[in-house]
Amino acid sequence: MLKKITKNLTPPRNWKIPVILILEIFTGLGAYSIYLSKAWSYLSEDPKTCVNCHIMATQYVTWNHSSHREVANCNDCHVPHDNSFNKYYFKAKDGLNHASLFTIRAERQVINIAKESKEVVKENCIRCHTHLFDQSKLISQTKGNYQVHNTDRKCWECHRDIPHGNVRSLSSVPNAMVPVPESPVPDWLKKLVKNKN
Repeated sequence: MLKKITKNLTPPRNWKIPVILILEIFTGLGAYSIYLSKAWSYLSEDPKTCVNCHIMATQYVTWNHSSHREVANCNDCHVPHDNSFNKYYFKAKDGLNHASLFTIRAERQVINIAKESKEVVKENCIRCHTHLFDQSKLISQTKGNYQVHNTDRKCWECHRDIPHGNVRSLSSVPNAMVPVPESPVPDWLKKLVKNKN
């Protein structure tokens, strides 16, 4: 019975070579896509990874000129930290969404944070700044605004320019330097093209 099922599932002999060739082509294209997109870099915590997508230049530069640069990177604020699985699941889901939009050139020119991401950022603000809510001097100065408005307000409603400042344009950050991603073209190919010219 099992032999009969296996025999029905295996393609005819004359299909083997075309099927193997097609699988090799797709495997090669997949590997090349991973190489071009620097997919392994997205497993890191390096903020320069976010600039692989040119649309993120303003966000990178404004963060790089903020006080948060010394203590937090992109993932510290924009990825959940309740457990490792959730962190990498969210990172993968969000990254695939961004990569897909960027690949088909459907990215927005003005970046707005998604609803799900807003909650993650708010939770991370609270996670890092919890000690501030215990200080009686701070609570007396803010008249308990955090405790009163905790459920419906986001931190950035009051702290509008933290950590990205004014992200409308790169001109809002003087002397802004954005790291340029390395060329994905291998050195041997560059030399070959240079020698032909």
